[in-house]
Amino acid sequence: MTKAAIVILAGTDGHENLGRLVNGLETAREFVEAGDDVEVIFDGAGTQWVERLEDPDSDQHDLYAAVRDDVGVCDYCSGAFGVEEAVDDAGVVTLDEHGGHPSIRSLVEDGYEVITY
Repeated sequence: MTKAAIVILAGTDGHENLGRLVNGLETAREFVEAGDDVEVIFDGAGTQWVERLEDPDSDQHDLYAAVRDDVGVCDYCSGAFGVEEAVDDAGVVTLDEHGGHPSIRSLVEDGYEVITY
C-alpha cells in the first residue's frame, strides 16, 4: 500500500498559495480515492486554512471534506498563527510529537512519502 503525507505550508495570502492548497488537497484526494494511506498536515502558515475550509460556503470546502478524516494540524503553529481557537472549534487532530510540531521523521520512518505544498 502506498503511504503519503501531504504537508500544506502555504498561507492564505495570494493566489499562488490558493493554488498550492488546492493542488495539495487534490493530491490527497487522489490517494484517498485509490485506497492509500494518507496524512494531510497543515503546518506553519498553512494552519490558517482550517477555519476557511471548515466553512461550507468555501469554494474548497468539498475538496477539504473529501480528505478531512485524514487531516492533522501543527499544534504549535496553530497558536503561532493565531488560529488555535478555530482549529479547536473544528475538532481536527492537533499534532505535537516533536516539540509541539508534527514529527516528519516518524512519517519517513513509517514509510510515508512526504510531499510539501
